[in-house]
Amino acid sequence: MLNKQTKFALNFKILKLLFFSPLLISIPFYLSNSVAKAALEFQWDQDSGYRRLKWYQKENKKRLRNTIFFFLRPSDRQTGLLKITLKIPKTFDSNLKDKVSLCKVKIGGFEARTKCIKDIPTDIEINEDNSSLDIYPYSPIPSNKDSYAIVFKQIFNPKKSGLKQFHSYGQYAQKNTSSRYLGSWTIVID
Repeated sequence: MLNKQTKFALNFKILKLLFFSPLLISIPFYLSNSVAKAALEFQWDQDSGYRRLKWYQKENKKRLRNTIFFFLRPSDRQTGLLKITLKIPKTFDSNLKDKVSLCKVKIGGFEARTKCIKDIPTDIEINEDNSSLDIYPYSPIPSNKDSYAIVFKQIFNPKKSGLKQFHSYGQYAQKNTSSRYLGSWTIVID
């Protein structure tokens, strides 16, 4: 009888070891991949006039080479967009000279990558203090079903991490030639 009890206790210990060992082995892998991808976006100035625009960046670590797409979807613009002004935050200290373009874009998702389909010929003016840039397309951007993007190609991310908020303004081919607020993008640099 004693032999049966020790054999049962030994089998039970082996069964416990086989059951809990995968759990114990997987804990360090789970803890090392604890980067939180938040689905909540924090804004400083939340008023009724704020519009959140979509964006995509390939790399979010500081000081790494990055490509950022600032999307202008059909719902974000009206007809005949003649000029786009992009206000750059002071904390975004990256060299943008010759690295900014405007293109017709295919927005990626689960099965496809985000990529430029066709470059739009433009004149781009960057202020001396890098506080804003003006984009003048050669022909007005129509309000069709195509999406467009302002692209920062192969830039280095800033040295300081944090939220960087870009504001965009557009000038339309109408009688009123003042710029209107299009929306804002808030990117994250870790």
